[in-house]
Amino acid sequence: LELGAEEGMRGRGHAYGAVSIVNAISTGRGAALGIDLVTKAEVKLDHSSLGVRLLNRGRDPSLAREVVKAVTTALGMEEVGAEVRTESNIPEAVGLKSSSSAAVAIALATLDALGTDMQDTQLLRLVAEASLSSGTSITGALDDASACMLGGFTVTDNTGMKLLKREEAGENLRVAVLIPPRKTYTSEFRREDLNPISELVSEAFNLALKGEYWKAMTLNGLLHAAALSIDTKPIIEALRRGALAAGVSGTGPAVAAVTTADRVDDVRDVLAEYDGYVITSSVNNRRGGFGWP
Repeated sequence: LELGAEEGMRGRGHAYGAVSIVNAISTGRGAALGIDLVTKAEVKLDHSSLGVRLLNRGRDPSLAREVVKAVTTALGMEEVGAEVRTESNIPEAVGLKSSSSAAVAIALATLDALGTDMQDTQLLRLVAEASLSSGTSITGALDDASACMLGGFTVTDNTGMKLLKREEAGENLRVAVLIPPRKTYTSEFRREDLNPISELVSEAFNLALKGEYWKAMTLNGLLHAAALSIDTKPIIEALRRGALAAGVSGTGPAVAAVTTADRVDDVRDVLAEYDGYVITSSVNNRRGGFGWP
């Protein structure tokens, strides 16, 4: 593939948010559920030697740089220049997969700019590799990226870079998320902090693999809350108010609770009693793709 006109080639892509069913950091295997928050990306490829520039002020450009490089290299292109801009309503650095969503959206926008497509498995592998090489993920976050790109429930072997399962979620499901004021950055996280819970996290993963997502999410969420010194009270209270499952998403500090449309107000209200703010969302079964939604 070669770049066309000198003014460059523009593309747009979008991907959604997700919450953890099982965090993959301690075992290399994970599961996630897509939610209806979205990241939009625009990429302009050019012949410049300036490399990849992220136009969002104050943001680390390393993920955008690695994603564009991974996609263009896979297509046999020599290093190209690019301007990248993203826009998202996903809160950052709280466990709602903002980095994975951005990586998928940028990858899709890059393909759109080139007027080509790629198989899901290849694109997700490239995104995972870019997440690893940029330091934004410890495992490559294939579980998160797949849920952001494909929607629904996804279960993955991040170590083997394999999507094991993808299943649609019920349209009547809603997600309430408590977002405390502090943030956690994956690049600063110590994997060994989760060593004491890894065997039990494996049990949560096995539950997810069998489709017992709610048991998996709550077990995973309570384990990670305990290991990371995150208050478990919001999790328990959400369950008392009718949540089907609740727990820490990612490495937190966000606490996500999945419930039904008729119970979401009760769950939201009890989470709102804790420090921070609460957002609610539908689950998402739609695919990310070219253009903006």
